[in-house]
Amino acid sequence: MKILKYLFLLSLLSLVALTVFVATQKGDFTVERSKVINSSRTSVYSYLNDFRNYEDFESWSVEDPSMKMTYPNKTTGNGASFYWEGSEGKGNAITLNTKEGESIEQKMKYEGTDAAVSWTLKDTLNGKTKVTWKGKGTMSFLFKIYAALHGGSDKVIGTIYEKSLVNIDKNLDYETKTYAIKVNGLVKKTATPYIRQTFTSEISKINKNARIVIPKLIHFSETNNLSSNGKPFIIYHTYDTANGLAKISICLPINKEISISAGSDISSGKLDSFEAVKTTLKGDYSHRDEAIKKTTAFINSEKITPDLSWSHLEILSISKLDVKGSSKLMTEIYFPTKPKIVPVVKAPVYEPETQTTQPAQETQPAQQAQPKPVAPKPAKTTTEEEQSEF
Repeated sequence: MKILKYLFLLSLLSLVALTVFVATQKGDFTVERSKVINSSRTSVYSYLNDFRNYEDFESWSVEDPSMKMTYPNKTTGNGASFYWEGSEGKGNAITLNTKEGESIEQKMKYEGTDAAVSWTLKDTLNGKTKVTWKGKGTMSFLFKIYAALHGGSDKVIGTIYEKSLVNIDKNLDYETKTYAIKVNGLVKKTATPYIRQTFTSEISKINKNARIVIPKLIHFSETNNLSSNGKPFIIYHTYDTANGLAKISICLPINKEISISAGSDISSGKLDSFEAVKTTLKGDYSHRDEAIKKTTAFINSEKITPDLSWSHLEILSISKLDVKGSSKLMTEIYFPTKPKIVPVVKAPVYEPETQTTQPAQETQPAQQAQPKPVAPKPAKTTTEEEQSEF
């Protein structure tokens, strides 16, 4: 019994000593880890900027099957947030500031531990990206005990960062490199009225702008009792790859033509039917240029005449608003073409032979008149309003 009592007292003293030791230790921590990710900076930024992806790469989420993530309506950009709860506690994170393609600053809380979190992205050779993940904050008392028993905060948090960075690389490698391009051929695009916002954008920021504008168009249509009539689409009036700029209209198709009073940043229009070469891209937007090149090659090989009065149309059949994984995206691309001109040939008219009283004379056979092809007027493919846009 005395031995048990001594052991109990020894354990109690050890616990008190550990508690005093931990209590006297600083709770501040700074942890930083870096890794070169085998994806472009644009793809990495887009992935990290959407909290919906965090459950797929954060090691504590991947390793805890009981973890439950909760997402509000906004999961990307400034003000985005998410919440989680698992077997070891609950927490939340919010995005405070972003610099497109370069950095993300966040605030995280987890069971009394507060941290300022930052992501910094830099280009490396061969189109890869160096990602630096840094956390700086104050540990709760329980986390200080846990860290003290497991080698310190740098080891505990650093291990989480290292595993998560490996998951980011693996997931992005799959998401960005899993894609398919199919040139469907000549089709006729049906007419549709729409509401839109028109502006000039950097080509690299078009999809980001679409994620901002489309919810505004949806809200406008709901507020004004309009019914959407298909998936959002983008009209590319110009597409200047040399300067990286495009004049675009981000559109939401609706079920009827409307007129919007002046002063609104949203306007209305109608896209008339037109002939086009259709290409379907399934996968990340970064493969759009390859899809455009394949479409152009098809147009040239089939000797199709393109309509150069405007660039092309993209329908966001499955967008980032629908799914989080870029491998599941689907974009339909339509390049306008001019209808083929088919000559109209008049049938030759033959006069019946008649008998005459004149003696037969040798004559040269009359030369048959060649029919002249008649070119029809080009089909009208756009309204006056659309012509001014394209």
